Amino acid sequence: MSDLQRRRVRLSLLLVASASLAACGSLNGASHNIAGWVTPYKMDIVQGNFVSKEQAAALKPGMSRTQVRDILGTPLLTSIFHADRWDYVFTFKRQGLEPQARKVTVFFKGDALERIEADALPTEAEFVASLDSGRKAGTVPVLEMSEESLKQLPVPAKSAEPKPLPPLPASYPSLEPVGR
Repeated sequence: MSDLQRRRVRLSLLLVASASLAACGSLNGASHNIAGWVTPYKMDIVQGNFVSKEQAAALKPGMSRTQVRDILGTPLLTSIFHADRWDYVFTFKRQGLEPQARKVTVFFKGDALERIEADALPTEAEFVASLDSGRKAGTVPVLEMSEESLKQLPVPAKSAEPKPLPPLPASYPSLEPVGR
């Protein structure tokens, strides 16, 4: 390679490096504009126990702790200092929307439900609708079959009786090593 060719290669590399550095500086403003259009995905965050209006309505004073737990689930917060109080806390955070937070507190007297204090609670249908807010609304299919459509279903063939299991052995081998 001649001396002239080396100088041209060096000059070319210098020009490419200079153009690259200049491009970084001039794209800085454009990158902020692009970042305004493109936002990272942030997943929905659901924490705690969702309690619906229907669940709260099912609670009646005098119910046992077990009955309350069967309806509302295990409480998110229990305290040894407040043994007669269960707190059900629910938060839902979604990108671009105001976070939802609800609290339901259940008070007991001994083992019996005394009273309930709760924020305004949505129905189950309202809550599900809030989860699907980004989706296109479609028609909901009917989930029940009419008597006529039930009669049109094929009758399942009766399966043969299952074969009985072989009898269990009268004695089992010893689990202890033999000959010691």
